[in-house]
Amino acid sequence: MAEEARAEPDTESNPIKGILKNKKRDNVEEAEPNPIKSILKKGRKSGDKEPDAPLPPSPTKSILKRKSENEEKSSHDKKSKRHNRSPTRRSRNERDEMPKIKKEPESPRSQPTKNADSRHPSAVKKESEAINLTQYDDEDDDEYAPVQDPKVDRSRICPYLDTINRSVLDFDFEKLCSVSLSHINVYACMVCGKYFQGRGKMSHAYTHSVQEGHHVYLNLQTQKFYCLPDNYQIIDSSLEDIIYVLNPTFTTEAISVLDTNSKLSRAYDGTTYLPGVVGLNNIKENDYCNVILQAFAHVSPLRNYFLQEESYKKIKRPPGDIMITLVQRFGEFLRKLWNPRNFKAHVSPHEMLQAVVLCSKKKFQITEQGDALEFMSWILNALHLALNGSRKLSSSIINKTFRGKMRVYTRKVLPIDLKDEEKAKLLETGEYMETMDEIPWLYLTCDLPPSPLYPDELRENIIPQVPFATLLSKFNGVSEKEYKTHRDSHLKRFVITHLPQYIIIFIKRFTKNYFIKEKNNTIVNFPIKNIDFGDLLPPEERVKHKCTTYDLMANVVHDGLPERGKGTYRCHVLHKGTQKWFELQDLHVTEILPQMIPLSESYIQIFELRKDIPNPMYGKDPKDVVSQDMYMDTQDR
Repeated sequence: MAEEARAEPDTESNPIKGILKNKKRDNVEEAEPNPIKSILKKGRKSGDKEPDAPLPPSPTKSILKRKSENEEKSSHDKKSKRHNRSPTRRSRNERDEMPKIKKEPESPRSQPTKNADSRHPSAVKKESEAINLTQYDDEDDDEYAPVQDPKVDRSRICPYLDTINRSVLDFDFEKLCSVSLSHINVYACMVCGKYFQGRGKMSHAYTHSVQEGHHVYLNLQTQKFYCLPDNYQIIDSSLEDIIYVLNPTFTTEAISVLDTNSKLSRAYDGTTYLPGVVGLNNIKENDYCNVILQAFAHVSPLRNYFLQEESYKKIKRPPGDIMITLVQRFGEFLRKLWNPRNFKAHVSPHEMLQAVVLCSKKKFQITEQGDALEFMSWILNALHLALNGSRKLSSSIINKTFRGKMRVYTRKVLPIDLKDEEKAKLLETGEYMETMDEIPWLYLTCDLPPSPLYPDELRENIIPQVPFATLLSKFNGVSEKEYKTHRDSHLKRFVITHLPQYIIIFIKRFTKNYFIKEKNNTIVNFPIKNIDFGDLLPPEERVKHKCTTYDLMANVVHDGLPERGKGTYRCHVLHKGTQKWFELQDLHVTEILPQMIPLSESYIQIFELRKDIPNPMYGKDPKDVVSQDMYMDTQDR
């Protein structure tokens, strides 16, 4: 300052020297940094900022974030001395808010002069552009790290889907944890096929995933896939086939074409099979249950009803009732049996049989062989009651399909040692008068004639044969059969009044006395097609039926001795799509000629009504039917 004061008189006396002084001063001013630019640079060097001041919005900061606070703190500690030497330095937010405020001059030299303002406009423009570039360079020079969203959706990019082994998946068994034996919150491992409980860090499924390295699991109740131990849900369209095997579903259109479909399905292992004609596992001694389940699986109304879960899902039962479990398991069994996308060409009835053991209170066991007729009678009545059925024919699908009606005429047998007059007087009393009861029936019991005691003339045991019409003559309303008790005997005759859509015929082959159980091996010669049951109806009832012709569609056969465990059961069923007969015995499925079926020892038969053959007597006067029957009898004689 003193030098400038002393130089002023020299410049006044010497004008040339003053011009040189001014020119030198201009050069110094150009070399000095701009106040605003220097402030921005100082702010860039020092990492000091106010934590509470909000940052202005920037398009680049929406997807990036600054480095961690630890790096900022360390940078702040290293430059703290420099920060102390510039106490008048402002924060960055304040600089952004006031970028055009000039700094107060500290000396006259820093004040702009006329010579500084007299610079070329292009130089001023370049300087302003440099200031703006410096401001953005200050933001770009800072280092940024990419944002990692904590909610990244990994459900669609699971890397463990290729570890799923579909060849070991089997959902036919009971849904129990293999460790805790609990049925609550059970998951199936998609790698080894085992069942485990839970999904938390202390659960068996979590432990299995860590120890064995199996990561993909399926919740058997919610049908959702999860990856453990990462514990996120897996969403992938390639897993839909596993869900369909776990719980097959059928639409109305798919059900309507089951009886006309003749296409073969291919299992995961490459074997081909017909849906509905697949083998069943014989767990130990449950072949008597398998044949009945196979036969019922081909009864179209029963099958179509249980293939759709909506048919029985809304049925209300009393609290604590376990019979509804039988309905649910039977529906699941039929859906798996008719599944066209099975992983294997056989089905295990394990869950169905567990429900049978539970609901029958261990009357029917898996480990002990029972009677197929007793099981059939029990399951039909149990399903009927579980579906809230009553005595009405339309109360349940069981009644609509199998229930018929008949009139039973009963009279007491007169003592033999009485005279004719005494017998006539007894017949007038109410005790010996004939009574009539109308009862419903699910199946018809046919009695075989007794087998011969002695061999034939060639000293060889022959197998007797009997026509099917002879067995059905029991229900023509004329033939009487004696039923003996320890007190007295009764004579009964049966008249069928209503024919159902499906008729079940039971051929009584076993007789039991106080000592042994015997089996009658008589062969029944029955036709397979076009059996007219209308001949069993009285004329007044026959004219009410539109159709009375039936075809055989299932045949249950018993082979071997009558003792428990010494005989086996097999079943013949007709596949309507291919019109072929198949023999099913546990896991063995073979095609059979229809001519071979009557040669077997039939035990239970199911006949289906043919609606394409009308009843010629339908709608006529019963008197005309009687006269026509009498004319046919005379022609036969």
